[in-house]
Amino acid sequence: MPRVAVLILNRNLPDLTNNLYSHIEEFEKKFVDIFILEAGSDKKNLSNNFSWHISDPLTTKNGLRYSRGMNLALLKLFESGEFENYDAFFLLNNDVQLPKYSVLERMLKILDDVPKIGILSPCSNLWGEKNYLIDEKTKFFWYIQNNAFLLRKEFIQSVMNRSPTMMNFLFDGNNFRGYLAESELIAKAYINGWGAAITAEVFIERDFSFLMKQSSLIKTDPFSKNSRLMLEEGFDWLKTKYGFKSKWDMHFYVKNFYDLFFQSNLNLLKYKL
Repeated sequence: MPRVAVLILNRNLPDLTNNLYSHIEEFEKKFVDIFILEAGSDKKNLSNNFSWHISDPLTTKNGLRYSRGMNLALLKLFESGEFENYDAFFLLNNDVQLPKYSVLERMLKILDDVPKIGILSPCSNLWGEKNYLIDEKTKFFWYIQNNAFLLRKEFIQSVMNRSPTMMNFLFDGNNFRGYLAESELIAKAYINGWGAAITAEVFIERDFSFLMKQSSLIKTDPFSKNSRLMLEEGFDWLKTKYGFKSKWDMHFYVKNFYDLFFQSNLNLLKYKL
């Protein structure tokens, strides 16, 4: 039985999503089932193998974005009973660029070897974090940019909302554009006794050119407008929910739980920065 459910979000970029699906089929077939959520895509722009097409007027107009989209995909699996079939869930936007080898073979081995990892991320050639991953290829971090998260099922079960909906399953759907959504998830991990790690055993990149140059095709906000609104709306969310005035307050908040985690897990100190 496949160990991983791959969750892919698409909005009006069927060729990109079809190519990603084919790549995963080629290199990860024995490990995965693939589920694609269409977040308000036009009927002519549906990918070939989509699992769910969300087409209510609000989603068609605005999309779901990452937090609500992944929440909804997880909720669909949870409500159908399929959630229990998997050891982990690989959350992908359709603009990720995967290497020509099995990334999940390497990442699943790390999950098996280090049972305390709840969140595992590939590294990126654009990240300074790669400079910390030379001798020890996998380390725990308090901030990870979200290119592709592999989430252990038991981690999700420990932090998911007990009355799950699209708005709260794992991420806070009120944070529509996802400002610091990964930091909030990482804080949940350390608070509940799980680590969040980056591994240099795998490198994955994202191609942001689609968001930057094809926003009209995707039917989403232009990149510059989305970036501005992400900050404006994100700061409002951060202030309302946490009382924080800047992103650094959130980073220090997560770092505090990161340090406390290692006080209770001295056997994992080799993974600490």
